[in-house]
Amino acid sequence: MAIRITRVYTRRGDHGETDLVGGERTHKESARSEAYGTVDELNAAIGTARAFNAAEIDRAPACRELDGILRHLQSELFDLGAELATPPAAFREGMFRIGAAEVAALEREMDRCQRDLKPLRSFVLPGGGRVSAALHVARTVCRRAERAVLQLMRREDIGDWPLAYTNRLSDHLFVLSRWIGHHLGEQEFLWERPLAREAEQRARRTPPGPRKGTR
Repeated sequence: MAIRITRVYTRRGDHGETDLVGGERTHKESARSEAYGTVDELNAAIGTARAFNAAEIDRAPACRELDGILRHLQSELFDLGAELATPPAAFREGMFRIGAAEVAALEREMDRCQRDLKPLRSFVLPGGGRVSAALHVARTVCRRAERAVLQLMRREDIGDWPLAYTNRLSDHLFVLSRWIGHHLGEQEFLWERPLAREAEQRARRTPPGPRKGTR
């Protein structure tokens, strides 16, 4: 189906309402608007990660692979946003819905990436390189999208798969952040227990003792 957009602004949202798929109007702070709006924000966060990754594209073959993964996710998230913007009465036969196949694909990709990584011995602190850090931001936005989808589920019947997909996608983005950092040779920072942090801080504050043979 060809899409043609000739004008961006419509003035129809100036009073706090917006159009859903099918023409139904809803408030912009409704649970449905919040759900598909946060999915759109997640899509933008992944786009930012792609932009950072593009600057590293020649450093490792994994960067080109990551670009393909993220591009696919962006299209899939656009589909999910459209699904969430469609109230039950507006659904028609043949409309795309996120389902078991998309969730399973995320799991397979995670399992494949995990084979390149060492098991974790602590929690990962968000950061590392620019691409890894951007993927961590996307992961946290995905968790918020998951919460927004759950809020909508409690009000309307949207099926189970949008929640399962956003839940799995946040895990996937976490794995991708570690995976690309590994292939770019970047340091991974892990959370330290409070006692370990205190011992490290004390060691930093303690001046070195005199050397042997000196007075």
